[in-house]
Amino acid sequence: MRIAVASDHAGFRLKEELVPVIRALGHEVIDVGTHGTESVDYPDYAVAGCQVVLRGDAERAILLCGSGVGMSVVANKLPGIRAANIEDVYSAHQGVEHDDMNVLVLGGRTVGAAVAADLVRAFLSASYTGEPRHERRLQKLLEVEAHPERFVPTPSPTAA
Repeated sequence: MRIAVASDHAGFRLKEELVPVIRALGHEVIDVGTHGTESVDYPDYAVAGCQVVLRGDAERAILLCGSGVGMSVVANKLPGIRAANIEDVYSAHQGVEHDDMNVLVLGGRTVGAAVAADLVRAFLSASYTGEPRHERRLQKLLEVEAHPERFVPTPSPTAA
């Protein structure tokens, strides 16, 4: 797979540690920056990384900022991006398997390099299952994304 990577200054060092991990797994890396620790604005790099995916030049992206929160918020503003700030292995693969997550977001100041490498491995080895229940939920997500004003939730059955 081709994987876009992007970070702000706070995620730069962790990004530099993860690029060799991604390559060792057999993936091509498209690094859209930043390329140093000088202060930059995370929205610029979140959008740059996601645009690579949206153009079809990469199948997935990995974004890094200080906490992972800022990049995650920005990434999820872009139609077609399903990003999550992840800190555990289960969520790293489950997000792909159930929710077709295409962007992994990590906090350079909150996740250590060894854990981050495990999260990247889990994210990149996972595939969307396409099970009917997951597909139904993904279609609802896409409907919300396309027409939030028209989305009507399906109520859950009330427990007796």
